[in-house]
Amino acid sequence: MATTQVETVTTGADKAKVGGAIALVIAGLAAFYMLGKQGQVAQWGALIVALIAAVAVFFTSEPGKEFIAFGRDAVKETKKVVWPTRKESIQMTAYVFGFVVIMAIFLWLTDKTLEWVFYDLILGWKK
Repeated sequence: MATTQVETVTTGADKAKVGGAIALVIAGLAAFYMLGKQGQVAQWGALIVALIAAVAVFFTSEPGKEFIAFGRDAVKETKKVVWPTRKESIQMTAYVFGFVVIMAIFLWLTDKTLEWVFYDLILGWKK
């Protein structure tokens, strides 16, 4: 059996930061619903402030820093991709459409042939 590597939050400070971020999200949602009589500006303001604070707290923790590093690495890898030219894209699209048309004609002919064999020849039903 293969072993799977699980990344966990190891330090107490990181656990506290992640817990604080979760608590801020919950507090923001609670404030959103509790400020219903104050108006939408107060509701949305409290929610957005709490969410921004939660994101800031999360990104100061080790998992947040790893998430940012992952995002940077993903952007680097995306820049390494060799994208097709416009001509290549048009050619490949034309190949796909051509294949779809050919398959549609083939399937239609197969359907009509089987219909003719079963209904006209075997069963003798005429349309």
